[in-house]
Amino acid sequence: MAKVQEIYGKLVFDEHTMQERLPSATYKQLMRTIKEGEPLDIEVANVVAHAMKEWAIEEGATHYTHWFQPLSGITSEKHDSFIDPIDDGHAIMSFSGKELIQGEPDASSFPSGGLRATFEARGYTAWDPTSFAFIKDEVLCIPTAFCSYNGEALDKKTPLLRSMRAVHEQANRVLALFGEPHQRVVATVGAEQEYFLISEDDYKKRLDLMLTGRTLFGYAPCKGQELEDHYFGAIRPTVNNFMKELDDELWKLGVPAKTKHNEVAPCQHELAPLFANANRAIDQNLLTMEEMRLLASHYNLVCLEHEKPFEHINGSGKHNNWSLAADGKNLLEPGDHPMSNLRFLVFLAGVIQAVDDYQELLRMTAASAGNDHRLGANEAPPAIVSMFLGDDLGQVVDALIQDKDYTSHGPTEMDLGVAELPNFLQDNSDRNRTSPFAFTGNKFEFRMPGSEQNLSDANMVLNTAMARSLKKFADEMEGVGEDGFRSAALAYVKRTLRDHQRIIFNGDGYSDEWPEEAHRRGLADHRTTADALPCLVDQKSIDLFSEFNVLDEAEVRSRYEVKLEKYNKTMNIEIRTMKRLVRRDYLPAINRFAAEIAENTWKIKQMLPDAPVEPQEKKLKTLVDGAAKINELLSRLHELHYASLEVADQQERANMNAHQIIPVMDDLRDAVDAMEIIVAREQWPVPTYNEILFYA
Repeated sequence: MAKVQEIYGKLVFDEHTMQERLPSATYKQLMRTIKEGEPLDIEVANVVAHAMKEWAIEEGATHYTHWFQPLSGITSEKHDSFIDPIDDGHAIMSFSGKELIQGEPDASSFPSGGLRATFEARGYTAWDPTSFAFIKDEVLCIPTAFCSYNGEALDKKTPLLRSMRAVHEQANRVLALFGEPHQRVVATVGAEQEYFLISEDDYKKRLDLMLTGRTLFGYAPCKGQELEDHYFGAIRPTVNNFMKELDDELWKLGVPAKTKHNEVAPCQHELAPLFANANRAIDQNLLTMEEMRLLASHYNLVCLEHEKPFEHINGSGKHNNWSLAADGKNLLEPGDHPMSNLRFLVFLAGVIQAVDDYQELLRMTAASAGNDHRLGANEAPPAIVSMFLGDDLGQVVDALIQDKDYTSHGPTEMDLGVAELPNFLQDNSDRNRTSPFAFTGNKFEFRMPGSEQNLSDANMVLNTAMARSLKKFADEMEGVGEDGFRSAALAYVKRTLRDHQRIIFNGDGYSDEWPEEAHRRGLADHRTTADALPCLVDQKSIDLFSEFNVLDEAEVRSRYEVKLEKYNKTMNIEIRTMKRLVRRDYLPAINRFAAEIAENTWKIKQMLPDAPVEPQEKKLKTLVDGAAKINELLSRLHELHYASLEVADQQERANMNAHQIIPVMDDLRDAVDAMEIIVAREQWPVPTYNEILFYA
């Protein structure tokens, strides 16, 4: 335990380190910038830069980088050394306030969605002091925003920070109505990260895994997850060693890694951190994903973060646990008597309104080529957004809608009937694993995002939609006197819940009846990324982001174009990889085995004319017919692929990929997979699921 305490945050320039190394006046001014949003003075930046550089060098750093999140969703960095040569042939180590607060990476090669022309190269990174700098691989990493020469946001962080500011401002208007003074309201996030670990040797033999992150072919393993023996099972020694090193490295970086365990599918695992400020939590999640990929190689493993690397078993999500905190107090904490907790009911009604009004935007944030294979597959929430409140809170909401009284009976004591076992308190609601947006005690768990995704988009939408809900409440209530406030606020809550009760669903999201019921309720059902993305450029969405200065119209449209382009490029890579594998690996293997069967059958007939060779002939016919079907589907895929590349409109191309090409890819996969269980193992060109998922 002492070791963890010694290393935790060792490589982070956090508040504790700042307080130790900065002059008192500088530290206080910087804290006002971080916590109250005051402008940062260049003289303060110079002092901070010097202290940060001295600390980083002591910890072994030789370079610094502005660490940012372009619209690709991953992180980017350009390393500059601290070296400053002097005339006598030596060098000093320098780092100025200007270098701390501003960088200039080339903006032309990052996705911009039309905001920048290729020849317009200049872009800027700007220090985000609310997310602590850290040292990674002897490089001081400074979290930054990224914008164009003209100031348009070219990253994920900037709109997230704007949305956090919006919800802070509107939440304070609401809190003021309750007689609570100005507070620092922050969105908090806990990002549960699921991932797979497989043998590096198998990975290198699968071109589809290397190029696309998922297996484009693979027959179901003889044993999958049906015995339910992997979930929370004993962790294998090699994996456990990886997890130990990962914990150590993350703790040094101040990432509050808390929980680790085996997930449902074989080779699948999860890491869950404690809650943090949403901006910092997302930075830490991106850092976690990077560390997972890098450290896996120390154990001859590869970390797969794709949403659906393997068919026939569960895919991986990234559950976004979201709440609002005011000076450390959780505003979504219902307390023992939620029915009489008016402040909680106001914020709850705001969340319900936000999710209902902007359900399509939330679905859009979880849209990707990879996540399309996961959502709605009885392993993840369906693609229809709904909210689960649980028994107790659901009854509170029902009572408010019906204008009835309700008294919570409080938590029930559980007695397992064994004297030696202690009694314990039952939670006020069960968990609903099929719900996309579930209340889990004092937060909402948004379960739709995929494991590979950057959570900035989801939280930007949540924060902005919530800001709008709170603004509507404050606009209506600020003209009400103190004497009438409680009754007016309660009436507003009841009306809001009645208007938005369609989004609340406490049942089984996997049932056949739910899509029909959702349609009757008027809920959106966007099954694919191509279906989900257009809502981003609806006037309703543009108005939302513009109202709270989160994104202007040009920035919204750029993100739509970037997401479309990424989807179509991903599909192009998958199609090209699939065609190459079929032509150069699978068909030759099938044909070789068919020829071997034919030759052996002929030899048997030559030696024993009356020998029963019907099984061999039947197998040969299956192989020949299978190869013919594969060739036919391959030709069809090739034809559609080239037709799609001629489609200039990116949305039309996405529609074609989603609704015409993917069905052919699925059929081609099925045709190849059917051959896998016939062709001799030594002749099959790649490791099968049985080998990949159950390595020693």
